[in-house]
Amino acid sequence: MKKILELKKLQKYYPIVGGVLRRQVNSVKALDGIDLTIHRGECIGIVGESGCGKTTTGKAIIKLHKATGGEIIYFPKDGDPDSGINLTDKSRFAMKKMGLTGKMQMVFQDPTTSLNPRLLVKNIIAEPISVKERLNSREMQDKVISLLNLVGLTKDHLLRYPHEFSGGQRQRIAVARAIATNPELLVLDEPTSALDVSVQAQILNLLKQLKDEFNLTYLFITHHLLVVKYISTKIVVMYLGKVVEESETEELFLNPMHPYTFALLSGIPSIDGKSIAQRIVLEGDVPSPIDPPTGCRFHTRCPFAKEQCSKEEPLLEDIGNGHKVACHRKYESKQLIQDKFGKV
Repeated sequence: MKKILELKKLQKYYPIVGGVLRRQVNSVKALDGIDLTIHRGECIGIVGESGCGKTTTGKAIIKLHKATGGEIIYFPKDGDPDSGINLTDKSRFAMKKMGLTGKMQMVFQDPTTSLNPRLLVKNIIAEPISVKERLNSREMQDKVISLLNLVGLTKDHLLRYPHEFSGGQRQRIAVARAIATNPELLVLDEPTSALDVSVQAQILNLLKQLKDEFNLTYLFITHHLLVVKYISTKIVVMYLGKVVEESETEELFLNPMHPYTFALLSGIPSIDGKSIAQRIVLEGDVPSPIDPPTGCRFHTRCPFAKEQCSKEEPLLEDIGNGHKVACHRKYESKQLIQDKFGKV
């Protein structure tokens, strides 16, 4: 598969200012050097606890937040795979001049706050189209109606405001707005977490349908492991601004290697109601991203940490078949977990 995006040592620090002169005294290390390759047609799921840097990754990619360091390399659809374009320091004007406006879009978690309450639906969807294309009013309306039809709405919804819709309908409008510019990559920031279970299923099926129809690439951010298992082809596990494990979805669920991944998977409720898996309860709090621990960032909560873990940061190593793990005890974790907690 061809690459569409590559992140190299991507960093995002938020400054903390203090004192009378309001100078920077420290920084919140939301992303601290992550590497990730996204291929065309993939759906990569990013999971982890709140504050691990999932949403920051998505916002840095679409340049809502400017990266502090590292590189965001974009590979054109029909271009040379070795001649990527570094978007890290590109301005919006420069991206528009290069024809990259609208190539990457985002669907936010809460459509109530991401949709302008003062605009009609037709204007909400038409706004991004007008940035890329010059259409007369008739052509614009026809295009907006076709987009509404794609997401399961009709022309009867054109002249309504966002507050007149249900949560699921608002999220459909947000999806229609996101695909209005014919993007190649969609960043989906927990698009189903604020919805009822039945509506979640409808939105997930819609996203799958659109992905197949338009050959879209997804970066799917969520807390819900069963949701990410359903829609994703690959899963990336993050902890405190770092990637700790990366693997194909099926492989990760069958053969997790990092103790943190084990803990996340053990929290999935049993569907049959009979076999209750042993829960791995992590002790202590998530360390502050202002002053993260030395060595492995998970060692302060890991039940199997050794002296090396507190001194030396583990590298994200490929252990075969694209399965990558950053842990000094990756080959021992499974047996250690079973000995201490039983079968998870």
